[in-house]
Amino acid sequence: MAKEPISRMTTEAAKNPTSILIAEDHAATRFMLSSLLERHGYRVTAVNDGYMAQGALADPEGPAIALLDWGLPHQSGLEICREIRKLTGGRYVYVIIVTARDSVQDLAEAFAAGADDFIRKPTDPVEILSRVRSAERIVELEHRLSGRIQECEDALENIRKLKQLLPICMYCKKVRDDSQYWQEIETYIHQHTGTDFSHGICPDCLDEVRAGMDPAEARRPRVLL
Repeated sequence: MAKEPISRMTTEAAKNPTSILIAEDHAATRFMLSSLLERHGYRVTAVNDGYMAQGALADPEGPAIALLDWGLPHQSGLEICREIRKLTGGRYVYVIIVTARDSVQDLAEAFAAGADDFIRKPTDPVEILSRVRSAERIVELEHRLSGRIQECEDALENIRKLKQLLPICMYCKKVRDDSQYWQEIETYIHQHTGTDFSHGICPDCLDEVRAGMDPAEARRPRVLL
């Protein structure tokens, strides 16, 4: 069996270890995988049953990476994979199927069920660690992409709000927000878009200032009696 690579965890990784689920009904294999990953800084949850594995992965705070044995009791690794792909909680789980099966048809079936990777038994420590680290990178990229998508959705929502009819005071030019609170228009726009204002003076107002008039007063509506 190949020698394990030396683990070099960053300080951040040591503080926030990646959570991994191992679902394996063979006790010796489950212990070997758990010990290997824990030695390299991962937080491991190990189960021997398909129902327990699916329950752990359905949790919104559950593991981000799963090593699933194909032939688990009660529910196979592929059945678990199909079920978690139906979830719509916004959290992606990277699934690695671990099995003694090795045909091209088996590989195709695993990927069709929604698996991300496929490792054949007997497992090799170097291969396991390499595949898990690759899974970490993909999960991190997926998290970043989800964050960017959320930022875009928030920005579009802010634009939608600004496109709506906005109540504004005809005298002081304050605007009224959804909480019926009046505030300066600069503050309102900054809160909803992050935009800051730099103040200047337009040519019309400049002429009125030079003429000794208050531009705001000059533009204030007059009530005719």
